[in-house]
Amino acid sequence: MSQTKVILFNANETLLDLVVLDPHFTRMFGDPAVRTVWFQQLLQLFLTATIIDEYVPFPVLAESALVMVAASRGVELDDQHKAAMLQAMLALPAHPDVRPALKLLRATSHRLAVLTNSTATSAAAQMTHAGLDGYFEAVLSADAVQRYKPAREAYLYAAHQLAVEPSEIRLIAAHGWDVAGALAAGCRAAFVGRKGKALNPRGKQPDIIGTGMHDVVSQIIQHDV
Repeated sequence: MSQTKVILFNANETLLDLVVLDPHFTRMFGDPAVRTVWFQQLLQLFLTATIIDEYVPFPVLAESALVMVAASRGVELDDQHKAAMLQAMLALPAHPDVRPALKLLRATSHRLAVLTNSTATSAAAQMTHAGLDGYFEAVLSADAVQRYKPAREAYLYAAHQLAVEPSEIRLIAAHGWDVAGALAAGCRAAFVGRKGKALNPRGKQPDIIGTGMHDVVSQIIQHDV
């Protein structure tokens, strides 16, 4: 397999911490744990959009997922609640282990980039707010090909934009479905074991599995440099 040239990061939950959204879900539903339900509903919506080939932009799906969760719980949301939560998505902090890990990678020959299902505008705002924008040469969005990850078109788009072969990319993600998509597209992958996340035990496994970003990056430096 080709040498890894680009480390490609997923954004939401991998680099960025969604826990700051919990107060919004407490106000809307009385339970911060509903955030996880909402995110799973969002995942279902963008997977469905990809499978049936009816692309809908990420912000629309995020709001739709919120409305669906509210309807399933008999909660009526006003526009102010919805707008506040969606705006908060643009102001997520980085996980504490992210910036030190990025500094380690910058000391290697690897190029660093982001590939997200969020729109390019939203992703750029997220990276800037989290203070991460200076670490990446590109922040790429699946919106450009209107095929959400884990569709292989998203990863191939990233390879094309970065002028490398898929085999020269390693995706880092906290989602098993993202890891699976990258591997199916011919990339390498690494799984970050964020709280509540797990790999499919029967799926193709990445060669790097870590308990946090520092663990993952340390393994990458040993394997790929």
